[in-house]
Amino acid sequence: MKAQSLQDRMLSALSPEMHARSPENGPPEKWQQRKSALMRERLVSAAIDCLVEGGYPGLTTAAVAAACEVSRGAMHHHFQTRMELVSAVVEHAVYHRMRTFLADYFEAVSRRVDEPMIEMAVEAHWRSVQTRDYAAWVELAVAARTDAELAAIFEPAARRYDAVWTSEMIEAFPQWREDWDNLKLAHDFTSAIHMGMLLHAPVFGTGERLERLRHFAARTMQRLSEER
Repeated sequence: MKAQSLQDRMLSALSPEMHARSPENGPPEKWQQRKSALMRERLVSAAIDCLVEGGYPGLTTAAVAAACEVSRGAMHHHFQTRMELVSAVVEHAVYHRMRTFLADYFEAVSRRVDEPMIEMAVEAHWRSVQTRDYAAWVELAVAARTDAELAAIFEPAARRYDAVWTSEMIEAFPQWREDWDNLKLAHDFTSAIHMGMLLHAPVFGTGERLERLRHFAARTMQRLSEER
């Protein structure tokens, strides 16, 4: 399967409603709808900034309205409650996590044909977790542990992301077709270790210790693929 076709299919499965109507996917039928879609995107982007900078407690409709310099009434026109806003942020983070990784990975594959694909995938995944969207994802994941209302929104979205990626991995890595269990293990290991590395960064630092661990993860995945 061609890379673009795979990307389109996976992103379509994860696309939130506002992306289905966003300018990059074609303008809505009416100008007012387009204006509304752009405002929702702006509000969600500001919400992610609030989340990254102030943690989950900092994500409120009042804070987002102030950041976007819009009235509370205008804010509530798009998101009547905090949890409606949170739901949109979760969908945005899920979608952009996948989009960032796929674009980076397939671009790397097209340029570096002699480099082991599994190492390129691990490196692309590491770059994808350096993003603002992933930082928001981590804040939500941690907060959902103790907030049942958030967990009811976050956990189904996280499982949907995992299900879409797992179901399509074999198309992205056809050389693993005969070793499906190890492919899933490689994915789970990479996801777990990269999130752990980010959470341990205050202790490990961002220098040599973290870099050694990052390269160890990539080499471990490459050895796993070679031993199949």
